[in-house]
Amino acid sequence: MSASTLRLAIIVGSNRGGRFAPVVARWITEQARQHGGLEVDVIDLADIALPTSLPAYGQGPDPDTAAELAKLTPGLAAADAFLVVTPEYNHSYPASLKNAIDWHHAEWQAKPVGFVSYGGVSGGLRAVEHLRGVFAEVHSVTVRETVSFTMAGELFDGEGELRDPELPNAAAKRLLDQLVWWGRALRNAKEEFPYGA
Repeated sequence: MSASTLRLAIIVGSNRGGRFAPVVARWITEQARQHGGLEVDVIDLADIALPTSLPAYGQGPDPDTAAELAKLTPGLAAADAFLVVTPEYNHSYPASLKNAIDWHHAEWQAKPVGFVSYGGVSGGLRAVEHLRGVFAEVHSVTVRETVSFTMAGELFDGEGELRDPELPNAAAKRLLDQLVWWGRALRNAKEEFPYGA
């Protein structure tokens, strides 16, 4: 990986049975790999079973939880930028995503976060708006551009390909351009002025 390459972690935020998330995640992963200047890692929260109860302050996780965190934490820590793939559940985002965020702190700090959302008529945008406040609290910077799929199941064919890719692909490029800019800017800033929160 060259010095100019950014490490992007794509976080698949849904762990629901029968979820549509893998279709959307495959599409944006391909867009990211084609973009250039990015080393892409995919973190699927369906593969990680974190408890919803956090340990008391000053106490570490139990051995089973530590084993699950070992599947997640190193990828978050190594990332220069994040791209969250989220559906909208009941006007907000999945509990699995909030849980993964809450189990970490320093791993999010001074890094950019972008969003690809999907859902019914809202396209998952209400989930994204809620997530912006959460990521601000953990000292992340969310980028403006978002890719949103309204009635997502109708936009992809049975092979998981977009029926009409022109506009979504252009939106993905704008989103990834912003993530790259912010990722480089924040990484360079942290090299000169270590971030403390």
